[in-house]
Amino acid sequence: MSSRVLALLAATAASAIYGINHTIAKDLMPTVIEPYGFIVLRVGGAAVLFWAISIFYPSEKIDKKDWPRIVACACFGMVINMLMFFKGLSLSTPINSSVVITLSPVLLLILSALFLKERITLRKAIGISMGLAGALVLILFGLKIQPNAPNIPLGNLLFIINATSYSIYLIIVKPLVSKYSSITLMKLFFLFAILINLPIGFTEFTAVDWFNLPFDAIWKLAFVVIGTTFLTYLFNIYALKQLSPSTIGAFIYLQPVLAVLFAVLLGADTLTPIRIVAAVLIFLGVYLSSRKPKRRKNLST
Repeated sequence: MSSRVLALLAATAASAIYGINHTIAKDLMPTVIEPYGFIVLRVGGAAVLFWAISIFYPSEKIDKKDWPRIVACACFGMVINMLMFFKGLSLSTPINSSVVITLSPVLLLILSALFLKERITLRKAIGISMGLAGALVLILFGLKIQPNAPNIPLGNLLFIINATSYSIYLIIVKPLVSKYSSITLMKLFFLFAILINLPIGFTEFTAVDWFNLPFDAIWKLAFVVIGTTFLTYLFNIYALKQLSPSTIGAFIYLQPVLAVLFAVLLGADTLTPIRIVAAVLIFLGVYLSSRKPKRRKNLST
């Protein structure tokens, strides 16, 4: 099996896990654990796992010039990204979260234009406008509250910040991926992430009655730590070795499909006309902004 096929499978697996996570993580907040305390558990558990398996891999020396980028990757990929997503999920719904984060390829395009000076064509500009319009439809015209979702518009706004932060992470991590192994990067990213997140979520983390948790809560917490954090970041960093950030971003299409199916089947959320309209606008926007132009045939003879 080729390296590219393995990378595509890794990206697919990561998106599938993320899709299921929208409902599983939502079910735990706030009754079992608050969002910021949840992030301490996520990054702490992932840090332990990555440092444990790093024992079986050769150590790598990090260039001094790369340390600021490593810290930045931790901030955008494992701090801002995670805090905004879980706080948003505690305020909004699984379907809303899965729809809004599909803006990532659009945001990635905007950021690439700003920082990498990539040109934005008219078609891409229309796509960006449609994608952002879809997000605004959800925020301005969608449900304001529903059971276990006390502030849906604010939650949706936090999802946009989450997607923006993750898009920045995909851009700035690419140079490091070509220099260091996935395990080396992940163990360092999550080490810095736990140092930054611990003061933010310590109070919520210690408020959990850890010794009296039911099994239903334990396996869901384990899924988020091992699956949604450890495996997905490992899969994505591996996929980035073979695929471009924009290709990785395109796999986000898979998340809302699985998230909606999982949430509806379990009765955790419902589809509404506004959510469908917003999803269509965002999907069309992402398609237009990320579709590569067809090459013109050479007509010279």
